[in-house]
Amino acid sequence: MRVNTINRARRRAAVGVSVAALAAGAAAGAGPAVAQPSATSTSASAEAPDCSAAYRIEQKLSTGTTWRMCWHYDSKAGLVLEDISYQPKGEAAPIKVLASARLGQIDVPYDDGSVEYDDLTGFGFAQGLVNLASGECPGGTIKTVKVPEAWDPRHPNVNGLCTTTRSRGHAYRMQADTSNKVYQQQGKDLLVYTVNKVGWYEYMTEWRFQDDGMINMNVGATGSLSPVDYDAGDGRGWPIGKGATAYATSHSHNVFWRLDFDLDGSAKGRVEQYDSQLSAPARGQEAPTNKTTSTKVTNELAGDARNMRWWRVVSTAGKNKDGHARSYEIVQGATNKYPGHGFTKHDVYFTEYDKCELFASNNPGCAGGHPKTLDKWVNGQTLTHPVVWVNVGFHHIARDEDQQPMPVHWQGFSIAPRDVTAMNPLTPAALADQNGHVEGGS
Repeated sequence: MRVNTINRARRRAAVGVSVAALAAGAAAGAGPAVAQPSATSTSASAEAPDCSAAYRIEQKLSTGTTWRMCWHYDSKAGLVLEDISYQPKGEAAPIKVLASARLGQIDVPYDDGSVEYDDLTGFGFAQGLVNLASGECPGGTIKTVKVPEAWDPRHPNVNGLCTTTRSRGHAYRMQADTSNKVYQQQGKDLLVYTVNKVGWYEYMTEWRFQDDGMINMNVGATGSLSPVDYDAGDGRGWPIGKGATAYATSHSHNVFWRLDFDLDGSAKGRVEQYDSQLSAPARGQEAPTNKTTSTKVTNELAGDARNMRWWRVVSTAGKNKDGHARSYEIVQGATNKYPGHGFTKHDVYFTEYDKCELFASNNPGCAGGHPKTLDKWVNGQTLTHPVVWVNVGFHHIARDEDQQPMPVHWQGFSIAPRDVTAMNPLTPAALADQNGHVEGGS
């Protein structure tokens, strides 16, 4: 996206300032989208998130699930979601899931080694919030965000937060053993997102809350290939345009998320790691055996994904109706890890909660002498209040199709409910008795 270290940094900052100022200026005269999704009123004040109505998101999906949360806008992280709870049909009260969910950094090193950007803490990600047109939030509500430390303090308000609902296709499909009856359900999601412009890139930060309890976190990069970052001589880019004279410089996007769980209203969760190992088939068996073992993660950990390895955060305060401890499983997406730094070398990090540890690199919030990168925080502390960091990398080698404008390229992961409810929260009434070992089929 740039040419040389000094000019690139200055140019990126200047572009961000001018764009954000224009966006903020436009916000003053723009109203919210007219269409609004239906939302339920909270039946009891104790069930409502602990925030004023202006900063509350509450949505009952058509399949019966209600998500509730608060939001605020941070001067570096941008959108922060807090006090997140999930209430599927059949549950008398909301189930608390997360105390806080936020981006933890977007680290962008260039392949030629000349520059590296920390977009959240160093290059005005939050100040780059842009106005959204009503057509970008179909059927939803666009909320006005007061941007802290706005580049143009006279116009800090931006119509930049969309909350809407989306269909995602089949939630399930099952044909009964008898009568050929088909049970099927089309899934619905609550979608919450913002768009932040940093230099030539526009980052779409989206949070999808499914009616079955899953949460999907994604960042999509779009906008433009920087017109000043072409170098035909370094051999590290890809030819864009006619012939082979202009090479767009390749680079990485290392996106971090920070999740502070609050399962059943308690910060005292535990972390477990699961690994499965195949052994040769025993005599008379048709296939190898596969044994899964669990390991309690009692101390801080920098973890790496492997085949048949996964982690979950387990509630110490509540169980589902079957008597099983509620938990959420980390479901990792595609990634290209960047091995250039300690904080980018691992897929997940589990750290003990520290209120000042908010960004994976160039962390500005701690006292002098406290390490500024995530990897240095993994120093053997006992995990009693675990914070989960997930690192997803994307190596962007540009292509002709990236211009113009550049299609969105997504990176992200999910957390999936594991034993949060006793059955599928979307189970139809006719199958509600089929819990556990069912004799005689469906």
